[in-house]
Amino acid sequence: MDLNPVVIALACSVISLLYAAYLAVKINRESPGNKKMKEISHVIHEGAKAFLNREYRTLAVVVAVIAVAIYFGINPQTAATFVTGAIFSVLSGNIGMRVATAANSRTAAAAEKSIGKGLKVAFNSGAVMGITVVGLGVLGISIMYLLFQDPQVIYGFGFGASLVALFARVGGGIYTKGADVGADLVGKIEAGIPEDDPRNPAVIADNVGDNVGDVAGMGADLFESYVDSIIATMALGLAIYGDLKWVLLPIVLAAAGILVSIAGSLLVRGESDKPQKLLNRGIFGAALIFVFAAYFVVNSMLGSDGLGVFYCIISGLAAGVLIGLITEYYTSDSNRPTQAIAEAAQSGAGTVVIQGLSVGMMSTMLPILAVSASMILSYHYAGLYGIAIAAVGMLGTLGITLASDTYGPVADNAAGIAEMAGMDHEVRVRAEALDAVGNTTAAIGKGFAIGSAALTTLALFAAYTQAVNLSSISITTPMVVVGLFIGGMLPFLFSSLTMTAVGETAVKMVEEVRRQFREIPGLMTGKAKADYGKCIEISTATAIKRMSLPSSIAVIAPVTIGIVFGTEALGGLLIGTIVTGFLLAVTMANSGGAWDNAKKYIEKGNLGGKGSAAHKAAVVGDTVGDPFKDTSGPSLNILIKLVSIIAIVFAPVFMQFGPLI
Repeated sequence: MDLNPVVIALACSVISLLYAAYLAVKINRESPGNKKMKEISHVIHEGAKAFLNREYRTLAVVVAVIAVAIYFGINPQTAATFVTGAIFSVLSGNIGMRVATAANSRTAAAAEKSIGKGLKVAFNSGAVMGITVVGLGVLGISIMYLLFQDPQVIYGFGFGASLVALFARVGGGIYTKGADVGADLVGKIEAGIPEDDPRNPAVIADNVGDNVGDVAGMGADLFESYVDSIIATMALGLAIYGDLKWVLLPIVLAAAGILVSIAGSLLVRGESDKPQKLLNRGIFGAALIFVFAAYFVVNSMLGSDGLGVFYCIISGLAAGVLIGLITEYYTSDSNRPTQAIAEAAQSGAGTVVIQGLSVGMMSTMLPILAVSASMILSYHYAGLYGIAIAAVGMLGTLGITLASDTYGPVADNAAGIAEMAGMDHEVRVRAEALDAVGNTTAAIGKGFAIGSAALTTLALFAAYTQAVNLSSISITTPMVVVGLFIGGMLPFLFSSLTMTAVGETAVKMVEEVRRQFREIPGLMTGKAKADYGKCIEISTATAIKRMSLPSSIAVIAPVTIGIVFGTEALGGLLIGTIVTGFLLAVTMANSGGAWDNAKKYIEKGNLGGKGSAAHKAAVVGDTVGDPFKDTSGPSLNILIKLVSIIAIVFAPVFMQFGPLI
């Protein structure tokens, strides 16, 4: 079999990038609104750009140091793919952020006409991100394979993508939630003013944070899941079957998924007072189309050998859809778990926190069962390769899934701009309705990201065992148990560091907001303008300072264990990290999402509405949930993948020099 499938994949990736460019041009042709709206949007854009530029300067140093280590410690080819993966990951997040910050005021302006037009602008912005991520992913892997034709070398591409994703998620998460918590604690609770009131100097920093955390961070997060799953499947295809068709199958499947995602995005159109229905039509429509596309691809490439592989793909896709639905159930204010948290708010903040933690812990059961069922079925039909191809199946419609997720922060910004610019009440109601849907899509997106991380990491673990010739790991070996314990501890240490960073940022933000309320004459009466730049600088400086330690631990831990204790102990570390990281990520994401929507449930007029004692208690729950769902939880998805891919990339070093003990 020749390399024609790679050429087909390249063509699909180019089509996707051209389509994303078309959507971006289309968005820019929309009206950005009045002068006030344009001013606010510009400040948000400049703040996001300034933060990312500082973050990338820090990251460039880290990438350069690691690239040199890979160049001399492993080989120059892997170093080249590592740098390329980092660059592509930066591009995926940066492009999405730029389009999102251009679309926020345009979404608010479109909402003046109708809720459907507002939805379309916001969704198209998300589609640029989603289609760009999958396009760049397939483009990068295809080019790397054409150049090196060795999946083991291409792991460097995945390593670069994962490293950038971790910094983007951690730095962006610290930024956005430090600002959000500070804005809520002083603005909502102490001053009793609305969420996006322009008198609150932290609201612009909060809106900037939505873009650097939930757009650029999420884009880099799912970009690395996407490429890691494809690369792991390619490597296993070569190691297990030694046949080119098994190696190239995941690239062609991903290419088909690109076209399917574009088709799904075209289904999100029309007027409706229930935007969620339009988004669901695109997501579930794309999933259904992908089933037929996957069957055609597998049958064409594998023939009669492919039926079992097709079942694996479907099991992964089904697990992804199920996890999304499970997440929606536990976090939507239309369902009992979130409403129970809102009811607990009538007794005070303590019961809100207790009930929210309970919901998050309970929500781990069904996702675990979904991933476990997919893993068992996949292994039954196609062994380790089946588990890997199931991850590719889950991410097959990533373009449309990520589009729906990125829609959320754009709608959130639009609602904030509508409030700050003093737009008509009807427009603000429409923008708030779009934002409410965005909260649900964001929660579903986080659930999907966690589920895909679990399957991708299992695929990477399978690839690791092949790379270091491990057929089994004995838990009666003390070194393996040590690895298990250290691996199980890592997600907790990592979460502690990231949450502490959010707390430190929030404290500084609270002090600054209080200072401005106290010292700027006329600010609270609306006669003076808040100093937004100072709050943006606080979030930026603290996030850049505090993102390095947790990110460095993720790199240092697997390398140290592999060299000191050996490959079997490192296998134990990977398993420990996967288990506790997955469970903790689900708990934190769903607790945070439920706390947020419990607050919004009360704000809709239930249980006393805004300003009531229940509302103030729910705001406290939301502030606890902010770093849960937008900093520590999402970052854990990347942590569990990063340690696994580092283990694979540095496997030759461990085999040559380890174990020292």
